[in-house]
Amino acid sequence: MDRKLQSTIMLLILLVFVCAAGGVYTFIIQKNKINSLQKKLGEFEGVENTDKLLEQLRLLQKQTEELDSILALRKYNIPVDLKQSGFFNFVNKISFNFSERSHVNIQFNTTETKENYNFYTYTLTGNAFFNDLYQLVYAIEESKELKKIQRMNIVNLVEVDDIGYPYYMVTFTMEVAVYFSGNDRFAASNFQENQLKANPIYDVFYPLIRNEIPPNDQNLLDVQNAKLLALIPEGAFLSDAKGNTFLLWEGDKVYLGYLTEIDYENNKAMFVLNKGGIIDKVEIKLE
Repeated sequence: MDRKLQSTIMLLILLVFVCAAGGVYTFIIQKNKINSLQKKLGEFEGVENTDKLLEQLRLLQKQTEELDSILALRKYNIPVDLKQSGFFNFVNKISFNFSERSHVNIQFNTTETKENYNFYTYTLTGNAFFNDLYQLVYAIEESKELKKIQRMNIVNLVEVDDIGYPYYMVTFTMEVAVYFSGNDRFAASNFQENQLKANPIYDVFYPLIRNEIPPNDQNLLDVQNAKLLALIPEGAFLSDAKGNTFLLWEGDKVYLGYLTEIDYENNKAMFVLNKGGIIDKVEIKLE
């Protein structure tokens, strides 16, 4: 057998092998994919125009908007793929109007994964006036994007400034979980934040009787050693222990209290003082 015939036979064998391999790949390996594509092609061939497809699209869009509206009306939503920095921005926004003595520290802890959602955990610490802390707690619990306080500890705190004025505050530690999801089944595409402004409430940590008495930094009349010099139509004319004179009328402020009444018939002035939670009524008569 000459070399030309051998080459021809080898090429024929190679061609048969390539055809067999192509047939196996096309009709066996890709059979399911071809059938699926043929089915979709048949669906498109059955549509004479695009009106039916556009009608289906409008129907799906309407259903999507209705579902999104229902989610937006819910009090809480679980956002999608929330950033860790989002909670830092949230707390900074809420604490922007706090007293200059109130401050909050934020520490990121962990990311935890559950079956249908995930959540970040943060630790918040700091000192604040009671109603500032209540405002922060209210905003966290009532936020549209779901946040929950897991644990919290509060202790009363008294701070005194350079001139001796006391500030009754609290020191706190709280752990907060901020929830988010990997899909949008719990979230609305557009929503409005809940009302996060809380009305002030009674400060349960404010002492009823206090050892710390605020200093007389406004140079008001100290009633304890005051003298009533005269009663005139314009009001009561008084002097303190240092010889300073004051002309006051009913309702005017004095150190630790107010002038409540001027009795012209009995020649006396009456005051109400708050001495660290103890209410005292003082009368000063004209000598």
